[in-house]
Amino acid sequence: MLGQPLDRVSSNAKPLAHWITGPSRSGKTQALIDQFCLWANSTRQSYPTLPTFPGVLVLSAIGDNRIDLTDRLTAATQAQFPFRATTPLGFFEDEVVLFWALLIEKLDLVAQFPLRLRPENEQELAQRLWQPELDRAVGQTGIREAKLVRRLLDLMQLAALGGMDLQDLPIVLTQGLGSQSTELPLPYDTVRDLLLQWRSWCLQRGLLTYSLIAELYGQELLPDPLYREKLHSRYTALFADDVDEYPAIVRPLMEQFLDAHGPTVLTHNPNGGIRLGLGADPEYLASLRDRCQVTELAARDRSLVEEVGEAVIELAIAPTFLPPSLPNSIRALQTGTRAQLLRQTSELILEGIQRGHVEPSDVAIIAPGLEPISRYALTNILTSQGVRVENLNEQRPLTSVAIVRGLLSLLTLVYPGLGRRIKRDAIAEMLVVLGAGAIDPVRAGLLADHCFEPHPETPRLLPSQAFSRWDRLGYQASQAYDALVQWIAHQQVQLSQRMIATPVVLLDRAIQTFFQGGTHLPFEQVASLRELMETAQHYWEVEARLRLSDPRQVSDAQPIARLIQLLREGAVTANPFPVRPMGPARNAVTLATVFQYRSSRRSHRWQFWLDAGSPRWLSGVDSLFAAPLFLQSWSGHLWTVDDTQAANERRLQRILTDLLSRTQEQVVLCYSDLASNGQEQTGVLLSLVNAVAPIGLEDDRAVEAETLAFDR
Repeated sequence: MLGQPLDRVSSNAKPLAHWITGPSRSGKTQALIDQFCLWANSTRQSYPTLPTFPGVLVLSAIGDNRIDLTDRLTAATQAQFPFRATTPLGFFEDEVVLFWALLIEKLDLVAQFPLRLRPENEQELAQRLWQPELDRAVGQTGIREAKLVRRLLDLMQLAALGGMDLQDLPIVLTQGLGSQSTELPLPYDTVRDLLLQWRSWCLQRGLLTYSLIAELYGQELLPDPLYREKLHSRYTALFADDVDEYPAIVRPLMEQFLDAHGPTVLTHNPNGGIRLGLGADPEYLASLRDRCQVTELAARDRSLVEEVGEAVIELAIAPTFLPPSLPNSIRALQTGTRAQLLRQTSELILEGIQRGHVEPSDVAIIAPGLEPISRYALTNILTSQGVRVENLNEQRPLTSVAIVRGLLSLLTLVYPGLGRRIKRDAIAEMLVVLGAGAIDPVRAGLLADHCFEPHPETPRLLPSQAFSRWDRLGYQASQAYDALVQWIAHQQVQLSQRMIATPVVLLDRAIQTFFQGGTHLPFEQVASLRELMETAQHYWEVEARLRLSDPRQVSDAQPIARLIQLLREGAVTANPFPVRPMGPARNAVTLATVFQYRSSRRSHRWQFWLDAGSPRWLSGVDSLFAAPLFLQSWSGHLWTVDDTQAANERRLQRILTDLLSRTQEQVVLCYSDLASNGQEQTGVLLSLVNAVAPIGLEDDRAVEAETLAFDR
């Protein structure tokens, strides 16, 4: 029975493996922590000193959850027991690097330390390697080159996470998609050959991608007897949370612990599967239940799923002519246009906060997709009234930050051959950003118009006296501008003397000079500078590795130009690391997509389902191309439109059940007749919107009267 200390089991009995299952908010993670404490306390008698304490592997689905679980385990055990907490892919990467010498021997690779590629580097290098085939495919079909490259790399990742050999890829694609797919305009044999070429190219240079890491661990490392022996000597127990989010290749790892009768605790959410379509295989992992002692948990806290769950799912998936009646805990906010919807949703939230019905931290705005305009509008309206907003895992391009754009413009003025990468508007913005407040936009525009000399090879900034009316600039602006011109000239001299090894050095000098090292900047801008430096550093490490295998001389301008282009295309985001709000920042309205909200495992008293009429509630955007074909449960038959519809309906049922399990009081369906593109909204939740009582906001001034609907 769960919670029974292992030291109470007879010495002849084998330690039990526990399978803890239950809906959202049922205490599965806490049960895992309790079981960890019981096992650790009972084991401490046999291992009185920490250096001899058996190794414990703790797995979480994503990094944010790993941090939370680590903190909770540390607090529960008072930091008395060591353990290793990581994600499945993080564990695979560490193991591949640790046993790289073994892989070198098995695969006959060049003896060099492995270097992991970031996704943006992976995309760029694969595109350069496959350029001839891509040109033919793009010319024949018109598909975007970047989209085709990403689709090919996603197929490789799905195959690796599903434990499939790339040689079998054409057979799988033919069975699942037919002889040819319009979404993959390449022969399937060519797809296999390109991926094998990419695999070989990376291994020869010691470069690792997530796909390669998963493949090397699942197909090369884990089956190796020597590695298995070392694995068992290092880890005795396994505690894995949310196994419904894990890829199929994690199951053989778990079976190693089960076969060795080591303490194993697994938690599972039948309504989870958030990462299904992104490599997770919850049904395959769920079959481990038969090898464990099962504990089923019920929901601990009150939520709306018990009250309206079945009725909501029925209305969404199989609406009837006479819909069931729903309580006032679910209401609809209906407007004509999207702009009205954003305004009235914000005012309804503000009214509830001002009346004291809820705190900002009790409210979540959830949408199937959030474009930048909607994020900005909602955030601006709420923050203008003193209500903080937490944009959950917002994926903004790094170049959306002005100081990053300014530093990239600075690179084009120091390094030769980059003149075509810079324009006058970018020069004016750079002057404002680097001017330390001394150069305003008007003066920056004058300087860019009169003192910037374009040139394809050596663009430059002329002294301020080159402007015939330089006296109009003012003393402070002139001094700041001339100091910048002198700084650029000094860096060019040092570059010619080879005293600047890489652009990373130049970026660091610029940050120290113009931003005082970032000490006075807001945290968001410091995080962006850090991500810029990490991206540039990693990019040059990859370039150095490539030059080892291809010693042909290339100009310094080529990799710099590629880096600038990569960043301007938005391939790198401006939030590199999960940040936890502290103090007053914790009391904020949560703004997230459905995928982000479910992954964060949060709950709120009030939920606002934005764009309730959007078709994306059913179709979604969180699934990779051909993902169902790589599930272990796939029948091997042609994947049809009916199969897609059935899978989408199952996904919608999980979403609705999960969201209702994470709210305690109120759900507001926010619906507008017209979407942002002007088209009529006829999504799957429209029947639910029509079945519930409306909040009759006719205009922006009617919020106060209708907020009484929230008084419970």
